[in-house]
Amino acid sequence: MQVLGIDIGGSGIKGAPVEVHKGKLLAKRVRLATPDPATAKKVTQVVYDIVQYFDWQGKIGVGFPGIVRDGHILTAANMHESWVNVNAEQLFAKSTQCACKLINDADAAGLAEMRYGAGQGRKGKVILLTFGTGIGSALFLDGKLVSNTEFGHLQLRGKIAEARASDRARAEKRLSWKNWGKRVAEYLAHLELLFSPDLFIMGGGVSKDFDLFIKSLKRINTEIIPAQHGNTAGIVGAAIAASGE
Repeated sequence: MQVLGIDIGGSGIKGAPVEVHKGKLLAKRVRLATPDPATAKKVTQVVYDIVQYFDWQGKIGVGFPGIVRDGHILTAANMHESWVNVNAEQLFAKSTQCACKLINDADAAGLAEMRYGAGQGRKGKVILLTFGTGIGSALFLDGKLVSNTEFGHLQLRGKIAEARASDRARAEKRLSWKNWGKRVAEYLAHLELLFSPDLFIMGGGVSKDFDLFIKSLKRINTEIIPAQHGNTAGIVGAAIAASGE
């Protein structure tokens, strides 16, 4: 089955057609800048542009950085407030004239990694974390998704964790990989205390730089591995969600 996957992020909106049964992109992904401000109207136009770029007429899956329930967006911490309480599933379907499925962006990345990537065949509690503009999270119990966890908003030193340990925080504070890794280790230790996971999967753009900060994570007892799909995981996972398979 072929589905167009779209991953909405704080800095970029990416999309590509996906062969769901293989978890593979069928064409080079397209990336467009996330509008500033990232209002519902402006982002919907970018989603429409991606659909038109691929001349797509089938199903589309869209990952969004916020809590998603029954097609409605309940939170949008790194997007514009105009998204809150919007039925984005209907909004995208109307704009693109395509059947649409909406899912939290980190949950989408988790689906891709659990089915075709680093988490394939893993049981127990698996936590995937995406480090980008914020910190996204996806929790799996024996391979089944527990949706909308938003672990990036846990408190750490009086701030939400993503304000200290996201990739944006690393860039804005000009942290070395070693020093940023120490912040990530503190965050992972907090998650260990709360959830006792069996595996951490490190996703987002930083997954390609895993070797640069892994030494800073040595005090973490839980196994830690990099995501295999990198920045395409959200695209693949959104397509999986829309396929219904």
